[in-house]
Amino acid sequence: MIAYYFQGLALGAAMILPLGPQNAFVLNQGIRRQYHLMIAALCAFSDILLISAGIFGGSALLMQSPLLLTAVTWGGVAFLLWYGWGALRTAFSRNIEMENAATLKQGRLRLIATMLAVTWLNPHVYLDTFVVLGSLGGQMAEEPKRWFALGTISASVLWFFGLALLAAWLAPRLRTVTAQRIINGLVGIVMWVIAIRLAQDGFSHLSALIN
Repeated sequence: MIAYYFQGLALGAAMILPLGPQNAFVLNQGIRRQYHLMIAALCAFSDILLISAGIFGGSALLMQSPLLLTAVTWGGVAFLLWYGWGALRTAFSRNIEMENAATLKQGRLRLIATMLAVTWLNPHVYLDTFVVLGSLGGQMAEEPKRWFALGTISASVLWFFGLALLAAWLAPRLRTVTAQRIINGLVGIVMWVIAIRLAQDGFSHLSALIN
């Protein structure tokens, strides 16, 4: 059974490592040292729910509802464009210290809402957990399936807490004006690139619904 655990761990790590909305948000909160462990815990918990749903058969609802998938896609596009604009505005601000200070005043509830949007309005999360993990784990027997799910969940938990703690540790070096401009610029570009790709997927979904 250990082989199934490490199979899930390796696949989970491969899917979570690329820079995406979740990782960028956790990284930023770690650098700011603002509720970063809480954000990491909530991201990990969200992944636990999504991974469990995908592997243990909960993917049918989304995969059988093109309308729901389309709604999630366009919600994600709108959010990522808004979030990316905020990051780019900070990167090119004349007084980036004031922009960062204003960001640090965000309350806990607003950060939680942003984290939920970053996670649950990203259709790629559903494709990874429901389609990829669901198709692989769903074919396994009950006991191997549990170990496979535990492996992918372990990858998520280790990654989010590791990223948050590493970013907080490196915060003194990454909170300089130059570093903040670079980080916010990269985050903004990544968000907009993902939004454009999601929009392309959204048009495909709309075409499928119309036809």
